[in-house]
Amino acid sequence: MSGTITRVLAPLLVIAAGIAGYALLHAAAPKPAQEESKARPVSVFTATVRSESLTLDVTTQGEVRAATELDLVAQVGGRIVAVSSEFTEGGRITAGETLLAIEDVDYRLALSEARARVAEAEVRLQQALADADVARKQLRNDPSASDLALKKPQLAEAEANLQAARARLEQAELNLQRTRIALPFDGRLLNTRVNVGQYVSPGSVLGRAFATDRVEIRLPLSDAQLAALDLPIGFTAAPGAARSVTFRASVAGRQQTWQGRLLRLDAAIDPGSRMLFAMAEVDDPYGSGASAHGMPLAAGLFVEAVIPGRKLERALLIPPEALRAGNKVHLVDSEGRLQTREVEVLSRDADRVVIAGGLEPGEQVIVSTIRNPVQGMALVAMPGGAQ
Repeated sequence: MSGTITRVLAPLLVIAAGIAGYALLHAAAPKPAQEESKARPVSVFTATVRSESLTLDVTTQGEVRAATELDLVAQVGGRIVAVSSEFTEGGRITAGETLLAIEDVDYRLALSEARARVAEAEVRLQQALADADVARKQLRNDPSASDLALKKPQLAEAEANLQAARARLEQAELNLQRTRIALPFDGRLLNTRVNVGQYVSPGSVLGRAFATDRVEIRLPLSDAQLAALDLPIGFTAAPGAARSVTFRASVAGRQQTWQGRLLRLDAAIDPGSRMLFAMAEVDDPYGSGASAHGMPLAAGLFVEAVIPGRKLERALLIPPEALRAGNKVHLVDSEGRLQTREVEVLSRDADRVVIAGGLEPGEQVIVSTIRNPVQGMALVAMPGGAQ
């Protein structure tokens, strides 16, 4: 029995002794020296925050459209017997010049008939006056004489008939004038729908034209742009005090520039785009209002508009590369550590960002890409990376 126990315990004792020896050796072994490694600072490009006095410019875009555009409509019917050489798409319109002539024979006959009826009505009025004069003399001693006996209704009827005849004469003269179709302004034709020999009825559309005295440009404005303009919703410029607007577009391979003025702002926000629209105009766009290269500001052209906004005495400027998502910037503080701040952006374009607050002049903002930025991480600033 004792021999069996000895055979079982002997291996266990050997294993326990081995484990104890390993633990003793591991505890007595010298520990390796631990060397602390410091994180290396990250090199970044920076730019200096600048302070300047400037005027905020609002840049937006819009389509040029004619201030006056209308359909040419026939007011009388008839066959077209003459067409001006300018009655074609793009043709030049001179105020008062005849573009189309409608056959006027019927209208001349109607005019002659109207004149004859006026002459007849004048004779009848003279006859009624004479009859009324005779009746008045015959019945002057008769206080009971009626108005009918004194020929007063007959005289009133004759006068009314003369007025009606003169009105028909005036209408006949007007219809004869309307056989010559012209416009009261200088302009251009957009399209034509009739030609010589064609019969037109009153109300027929003959073509479409627009005036060239001025053009309008409807400009969308965001809330930030409205703030930069410093104008109220519903603003209307006082006569002679409208704010200037510069329009730019590339036409015929050249950068063209035109000068206009801001007239007004809409009184309501557009529900579709959530934008507020401004209206600007340019006078004589095909003449004195053309660009320095002689290019007219043509209707239908898409242009960029630059409007001067409010003046800032102390605006902070940073490069566009320094502005991060959420209107935040990273900067290097005096101890070479990273700081992240939220700033108030007034305006931004391809060259600069105008900041209202959140920074101080002379601070170094980071313009290079920085991966996994951590507040307080060590940095090495390299000024002049983006200016």
